[in-house]
Amino acid sequence: MDWNFSFGWFFVGVLILIAGTLVTVFYQKISDNMASGISSYERVKLIGVITAIVGFTIMANLHTLILSFLVDIVFSGFTSK
Repeated sequence: MDWNFSFGWFFVGVLILIAGTLVTVFYQKISDNMASGISSYERVKLIGVITAIVGFTIMANLHTLILSFLVDIVFSGFTSK
């Protein structure tokens, strides 16, 4: 599968990247108000960083390559030749 750029996925990736960045920046307030407080600071930061990485991957339109690679690995045994 070839890589191609898509403006739609670029803007979706930017939105996800912004959300992950905001979670990473404001992790203390989010953790205090929506999670277990101080005990979940690192977990909320990790969720924010993972979300930002996923957003960057979608922004660069690499998610289609990764998903097609995983589907090929999983379902390669089911094809008959």
